[in-house]
Amino acid sequence: MAAVSHWIKAFRLRTLPLALSSIGMAGFLAYQHQAFHTSVFVWCVLTTLFLQILSNLANDYGDFMNGADGAHRVGPARAVQSGAIGIGEMKTAIVLFSVLSLVAGITLLYQVRGLLSFNILGGFLIVGLLAIAAAVTYTSGDKPYGYAGLGDISVFIFFGFVAVCGTYFLQAGGISMDVILPAVTCGLLSTGVLNVNNLRDIDSDRLVGKKSIPVRIGSEKGKLYHLALISLAWIAATVYAVLHMTSIFNFLYLLTLPLFVKHLLQVFKTKEPRLLDPYLKQLALSTLLFVITYGIGISYF
Repeated sequence: MAAVSHWIKAFRLRTLPLALSSIGMAGFLAYQHQAFHTSVFVWCVLTTLFLQILSNLANDYGDFMNGADGAHRVGPARAVQSGAIGIGEMKTAIVLFSVLSLVAGITLLYQVRGLLSFNILGGFLIVGLLAIAAAVTYTSGDKPYGYAGLGDISVFIFFGFVAVCGTYFLQAGGISMDVILPAVTCGLLSTGVLNVNNLRDIDSDRLVGKKSIPVRIGSEKGKLYHLALISLAWIAATVYAVLHMTSIFNFLYLLTLPLFVKHLLQVFKTKEPRLLDPYLKQLALSTLLFVITYGIGISYF
């Protein structure tokens, strides 16, 4: 049985702030619109954390089985790749977190049973099942969609529209169209984190036929794509802040702008793909800080 420390590493805790960012944004928006419900928010957080860990474990397993985590890998050693966790153990963990995600999701829907119709609850259950399937099949299975270069679209949808709009809907009982702008922001920033990962792994991904966006367009254009993702995220956030401006403090999030500028400068000046690894955690934490300052600015002033 693998040691607890190996499982903690396999959970990839540095990715969790990103998952919390999208849920946090929805929580702030619900609070701004006097629709925040603590119990619903807590179960949204738990469901999201289980899904993120499930995705990380499935990615560890899938990349090893498909050859992406071979001797040529430049990022941190993965659990299955290094032998720290056996294939059978990892498959069991994937099943376990699939079940945990489903149970947490059903409990979440139970919390809002009096707020939403049966049809809407059924729709959310289907979305939850799709989220579990997306987490597992990103790099696993006969035709993992991550190897076809569709990971960016999936991350944008699930970390943006599903996480932000879905969490807001479950609290407010409906959706405001302008909430889409913050959802787009979270989706784009989350896609940016994935893009740094893909820029780092561009050479190893190319060897195993994983057609990520950087593999398709090249490293330099991949960095321009990265710039576009972050720039558009900031534009969407700023448009929402301007439309709902009540105080200069609504723009508190501008304090985090230097973090993103520094991040972009570091990504562009880094020539060795393997040296990009620290900037995944950097962007994930910067995104969380951005969401906190953004949420405080629009919700409390």
